[in-house]
Amino acid sequence: MSGTALVLAVAALGLSGWALWRTFPGSAADVQYPQAQRDQARQNACAAVDLVRTGVSLNTGEPGPVAPDDVAGSLAAAANARLSLFDGGQYLLARLDPATPTELSDAVHRLADALMDIAAAATAGAQNSDPDQAARLRDADAADAEVRRLCG
Repeated sequence: MSGTALVLAVAALGLSGWALWRTFPGSAADVQYPQAQRDQARQNACAAVDLVRTGVSLNTGEPGPVAPDDVAGSLAAAANARLSLFDGGQYLLARLDPATPTELSDAVHRLADALMDIAAAATAGAQNSDPDQAARLRDADAADAEVRRLCG
């Protein structure tokens, strides 16, 4: 290997390391954006979570059909609950601004992922009593608690 090739290889390695260091979470939103923009992004993320939390609560807490033998009503209520969970997760991801403080953005991502995981599993037939589904519900509760703490 010639000296020039060695110098170029070392320079490329150094540049790669620097690029990798710059892409680590925790630095982008906290450094690139003015404080006012970060504050607005935080407010917007917290408002989106509040909206989704209300929608999920309303649609997953529906009592269902009055008649116990109303299969269509039961299926409609279950479908509505699943839609509110999945759409809520998608809405949260779509509303996250890159200027959202990293810690809050990460927590909102965890909550959105948990909501969509619950919805997908429920669509596949998982019941809340299923151990895996119960774990997903606990994950969503933990993520929601973290978002509440960060939103104050």
